[in-house]
Amino acid sequence: MSIIYHENDADLGVLSGKTVGIIGYGNLGRPVARNLRDSGIRLLIGLREDETRDHAREDGFEPQDIQEVIPRSHILLLMLPDEVLPEVYLEAISPALQRGHLLVFANGYNIAFGFVEPPPFIDVGMIAPRTIGAAVRTRYLDGSGFFSFVGVGQDATGTTWESLLALAKAMGSLKAGAIEISMVLEAQLDLFVQQAILPAFHHVMTTAAHVLLEDGYPAEAVMTDLILSGEFTDYLSRVAQGGLLHAMRLSSLTGQYGIFSRLPRFKELKLEGLMEATLDDIRNGDFSKEWAREYEAGYPHLGALLRAQESHELWALEQQTLDLLRRAPKLAARMIE
Repeated sequence: MSIIYHENDADLGVLSGKTVGIIGYGNLGRPVARNLRDSGIRLLIGLREDETRDHAREDGFEPQDIQEVIPRSHILLLMLPDEVLPEVYLEAISPALQRGHLLVFANGYNIAFGFVEPPPFIDVGMIAPRTIGAAVRTRYLDGSGFFSFVGVGQDATGTTWESLLALAKAMGSLKAGAIEISMVLEAQLDLFVQQAILPAFHHVMTTAAHVLLEDGYPAEAVMTDLILSGEFTDYLSRVAQGGLLHAMRLSSLTGQYGIFSRLPRFKELKLEGLMEATLDDIRNGDFSKEWAREYEAGYPHLGALLRAQESHELWALEQQTLDLLRRAPKLAARMIE
């Protein structure tokens, strides 16, 4: 059973007198930096030359080149995209590392698949939020916190855990809870959700839309009921609060009977075999090698996939419905006037 850490497991005093260097100021680096600053942590922001620095300046930071930040920091939070990080690490980070440095990754990807190999004289850890970057900030501000996975990949000083948990507390994660897990397992779980759960959900939703539209149901009603109403978001929120079975039991009796009596039909979709094959590709490193080749080539396949998706007629119907829904309150306001 995994250990789950909370606020009383960490001491912010561990970070007293230490400087945290945040490398990257994007979707995750920005909210993490703002949370840490609000928790009283001394920060430096290191960015690449080709990276915009406007957001950091707008937030009151003075961004610097990565090479300047490394030697002046005790702890380094690596917030760059997975595919970009290995190159930046080799060119700008690795040459400046010193004994006692703590490298903290936002996920286990580059360690798990061998794209980054830290020297043995530094500490290595992971704080991997289980939510999007924007929620890292909003949940810090509202006091609810966010779940994360934490793990130590290398403990050269013997103090990695206490520093890692202090950082997780300063970010706001320990208010919700941080689950201890290895960096390898975190990477595999993260990729599995992306490659097995989300594609299946996407396929189910688009297939359902096609079936209903072909049978003559109004496009606005279909797109609203399936996608835009927020009903699935509310359902998943109930799942997060009480579990999957609890959420299903909150449905009407008609809904419960429909769910449980029709479940066996969907067991015929051979999902288990598809998911096992997906997990095998992740575990044996085939996907990570494929993604590395895609990045080196300039994302040609990703570009083609995005263009194919963007040309899908369903998204035009989705946008039309959104426009109608946004226009409705304005029309109602005019009628009242």
